[in-house]
Amino acid sequence: MRALQLIGPGIIELRDVDVPTIASDEVLVRVAGAGLCHSDLHMLHAPINRPPLTLGHETAGWVETVGADVDGFTAGDPVLVYLVWACGQCRSCLEGRDNSCEVAGGRATLPPCPGLGPAGGMAEHIAVKARFLEPLGTLDPVLAGPLADAALTSHHAIAGAMHRLGSGTTAVVIGLGGLGHTGLQILAALSEARLIGVDLDQEKLDYAAAHGATDTFLSDESTAGKILDITNGYGADAVFDFTGVQATVDLAVNCIAPDGALRFVGLGGGTLQYGALPWSTLPWGVDLRKSYAGTRADQRAVIELAAAGKITLETKQYDLEDGLAAFDDLAAGRLLGRAILVPSH
Repeated sequence: MRALQLIGPGIIELRDVDVPTIASDEVLVRVAGAGLCHSDLHMLHAPINRPPLTLGHETAGWVETVGADVDGFTAGDPVLVYLVWACGQCRSCLEGRDNSCEVAGGRATLPPCPGLGPAGGMAEHIAVKARFLEPLGTLDPVLAGPLADAALTSHHAIAGAMHRLGSGTTAVVIGLGGLGHTGLQILAALSEARLIGVDLDQEKLDYAAAHGATDTFLSDESTAGKILDITNGYGADAVFDFTGVQATVDLAVNCIAPDGALRFVGLGGGTLQYGALPWSTLPWGVDLRKSYAGTRADQRAVIELAAAGKITLETKQYDLEDGLAAFDDLAAGRLLGRAILVPSH
């Protein structure tokens, strides 16, 4: 089969590889589409030599073959590959916090994800333990892959901030790309908050305005002041930074309200210096979290939202053979939402 593989720092190549052999508890999935994420760009440019790795952690497709011990799936079923391949047995997993798995992850590591360790879905087939598959029902698996990260990760960040998203509140979404345009729609579906969208691209702001944003701002040095102005100087009750570069981190810090929920989701490398004194960096009571992926409950929730038509993924499809062009378009900021690589079986 063909697979788009990382073969060295900064080098990806479409290669012919063997179709995976599945174990008794695994399923062979025929890939319908695999989303392309900024995490893939981080993988591409990481200065680490590793064996060739098939990329792709946003994967959906159809069941092709099931292992001898697998129940609940049959050939032809449309499925989504869950992002977090946790142990399923530790305290965190049993509490439903599998994205904080104690066995497969830890303080300095993360549970493995397809395409970020195990072989991913930018290929014609992927082997997956049956317990990491979610039925898609009537959703199109060609388009559903980004539900496994763009929607999953956004939902987890939002679900952990719902205590600050009641009637009369204000939420800011910074960065309206692959994650942010999905997160905005999830906020519109689940919360009563007034939604403010911020981005450098007017097209993305127009998209946000059409999908629930009541206010939109092009990001510049005046943006924090504008958000403070429309919140009577108080700030936003929740701020979701889906970019994470220094400018967006600074914006988030400068417009969060006292007792607000501050969520850093994007991996742009920005930092903040936290001070324990009340006048240092953040207002009193700010709840700050770095958000990694999401739980199985988050995954099932976004599938339900998509099935109900409450979130729609903005996508651009590329043939698997055109994967290099998709990477270039993502790196250059030419995508409104998510790129999806589609194998031509």
